[in-house]
Amino acid sequence: MPADPLDALRAHARAVAPRAYVPYTRQPEAAALLLSDGVWVPGVRTENAAFPLLIPALVAAATMARATGRTDVRAAVLTRPFEPGEIAFLLSAFEVDWQPVAADALVTGEAALPAPSDPLDPALPFPAPASDAEAVALAEIAARRAHAPYSDFPVGCVVETADGRVLPGANVEHPDWTRGLCAERVALATARALGYDAFRRITVVCPRAPGATPCGSCRQVLAELAPGVPLVIGRGAAAPETTTPEALLPGAFSGNLLRSVE
Repeated sequence: MPADPLDALRAHARAVAPRAYVPYTRQPEAAALLLSDGVWVPGVRTENAAFPLLIPALVAAATMARATGRTDVRAAVLTRPFEPGEIAFLLSAFEVDWQPVAADALVTGEAALPAPSDPLDPALPFPAPASDAEAVALAEIAARRAHAPYSDFPVGCVVETADGRVLPGANVEHPDWTRGLCAERVALATARALGYDAFRRITVVCPRAPGATPCGSCRQVLAELAPGVPLVIGRGAAAPETTTPEALLPGAFSGNLLRSVE
């Protein structure tokens, strides 16, 4: 492992880049954020047939950190050079000043960086839910992690992996609303960054609007990244509703003709 913390962080980013979902560009990208205790946060590029719904690697990492309650970011690296807009995104996302130290690396202070240790584990510390009602209860826990200072409308989502892990997502807002992500997309981007692409169940709750359903953008992303997966929607005091991404978005755009040819 390289001795320099930024070199070590770069190595971690390169290692997770193959987890990117890039069937349209075939250009995997990854990000890694370094926290104050040495824990690092991965993020990978996640594309969609509806191109504007792309989740950049940096946004994936930042929203995972935020939705896990971690804002103590000390450094950030990409597997390519930073663009000016990405530096501005991080400034607003974490409300700290960033200093470029290389084309692909930023830091937030002059103090020595900690050596990267383990990747962030955002999984909820509970066993896989045995019922839809238990899954809703876990999604409600995830909703409490929402960063929603503008809408005051928390949403929670949990993705259950094939090996029984429960990965949370919460909506993470940004002053530029187009750079924020809904809970469902945070959860899916988190799963991708951790190397998961097969799911047992996805559960979403809107505590303040129990009659709500995923927005159109999330429906499109769910239809591509989680086809056929049972989707449970909390309904407050009523029984949860179970559906699928296909049922929520009949005739979803597949983008098959847009996929890159090997």
